[in-house]
Amino acid sequence: MLAWLKGIFSSGAKPGAGERGEKLAAAWLQRTRGFAVVVRNWRNPHDRRDELDLVCRDGETLVFVEVKTRAPDALVPGYHAVDRRKKRVLQRAAKAYLAGLREKPRTFRLDVVEVVFGGDPEVTHFENVPLFAKHFRG
Repeated sequence: MLAWLKGIFSSGAKPGAGERGEKLAAAWLQRTRGFAVVVRNWRNPHDRRDELDLVCRDGETLVFVEVKTRAPDALVPGYHAVDRRKKRVLQRAAKAYLAGLREKPRTFRLDVVEVVFGGDPEVTHFENVPLFAKHFRG
């Protein structure tokens, strides 16, 4: 019964697919969008549970990127997997990251990149996903 429930709620991706998805997303963002990857898998030093998959630069904008790796038959698309609970975790991690910077960026945002592994991997980029209140400055 437990295995059945795990199968229903999982992304459908194979073990290790998350890391492959993050590598592919980083390369895709660099190649097609011109992003510069600042750091991969950054963890909050005060709470190791808080992680940012990718921190990138898009020109002058600092971009926190959440990568969601999915199988073609996944029930929940990657964009929708970034729910309220996940956004709270990302907020904490982003605030901690920003607090550790000597120079604060003028602008920052959250992007979600969905990587679907089937035949050829498909990458979908969702830019500027709401995360912070409108006037939050870090």
